[in-house]
Amino acid sequence: MNSAAPSQPVQAESAKPAKLKLTPTERRASTTLALLFAVRMLGLFLLTPVFADAAKTLTGGSNAALVGAAIGAYGLTQAILQIPLGMASDRFGRRPVIIGGMVLFIIGGIICALSDSVTGVVVGRSIQGLGAISAAITAWVADATRPEVRTRAMAMVGGSIGISFALALVLSPLLVEIGGLSGLFWVISLLGFVSLLLATFIVPVVPLQVPAIQSRPRDVLRNGDLLRLNFGVFCLHCILMSIFVVAPPLLIGLGGFTTGTLWKVYLPVILASFVAMVPVVFYTETRHVHKQSLEWSVAGLAIVMAIMAFATQSFTAIVILFVGYFVAFNILEALQPSLVSRVAPAEHKGLALGFYNMSQALGVAAGGAVGGLLARYTSISAVFLMGAALAAIWFFTARSFKSPT
Repeated sequence: MNSAAPSQPVQAESAKPAKLKLTPTERRASTTLALLFAVRMLGLFLLTPVFADAAKTLTGGSNAALVGAAIGAYGLTQAILQIPLGMASDRFGRRPVIIGGMVLFIIGGIICALSDSVTGVVVGRSIQGLGAISAAITAWVADATRPEVRTRAMAMVGGSIGISFALALVLSPLLVEIGGLSGLFWVISLLGFVSLLLATFIVPVVPLQVPAIQSRPRDVLRNGDLLRLNFGVFCLHCILMSIFVVAPPLLIGLGGFTTGTLWKVYLPVILASFVAMVPVVFYTETRHVHKQSLEWSVAGLAIVMAIMAFATQSFTAIVILFVGYFVAFNILEALQPSLVSRVAPAEHKGLALGFYNMSQALGVAAGGAVGGLLARYTSISAVFLMGAALAAIWFFTARSFKSPT
């Protein structure tokens, strides 16, 4: 009896880590979906660093408002279609929705590649945005993973997005120099085709956890925790876009970089922050401290943004703070969709993530607009202080969040 008793805790402890390992199916699904998301996002990010300058070769390229419309058209149609396509993925499955979305993405890219005017790019980008599949991809990750390891899987997706962003900063100037703006759009269309192949043939089939039924928006809108998470992702991406309104000129001025060499700052910052984020994700899952990690990360975001406002004269300080910012950003980018998938009813995950991704798109639009206005009429520090204030408000709403069981 005495010899058997001590062995039981040991067995329980040895079983626990095994439970938290990704199964082969979970690992394959998470890896391929992260790759799918990364390739698609690379296709989107490639345009951002160069279009304002490269558009000058097109008819209407000197019209700043039209150029802005071409950049923002994608986000607008994305925001409108996230909910309907999220609902469709609940009813018809994730793969058909994603395949249809990627076909639209490819068609839109081809229209952009063949256009000789910014107006044509606006049309093409709008069509690309109609393939609003972020909710379906995220729901597919949730379908394929257990709650115990889901944040880790979401972190793989979030990290792949960060790496795609860094690669885009490096590759887009080179691609435009080699093939012009048209060549860049052909590469974007090719990346869309690669994503289509991944979704069609590589990502493993994962059946929905419950029979697909007609989703009801009011079921999701009435959930206070989902609304808090939607507000959170709005804040997160509003802050992100406002930062990137002022970060390039700030880094160029402080560090003596050019637009073409800023990747030397962005790439190590994003990679370092991703490495620092991984232990936090593992700790969150093994200790089941999702609510605490949410609060700590938002609080850290607010503190970093506040310090940034007073460090705009030091290149070293800004770079260190950027690492801290992206650590918090990457944690929240992984943690929040995982929590949405756990809070939402199983039959409404696509719908809930549709609302979530719509909130994200609205945050992107708001951050660019507000950040631009503050930078133009006040100062760079005001942009960072706005981000700190928004994160502080978010922190108090996050404290009311009830961690899912």
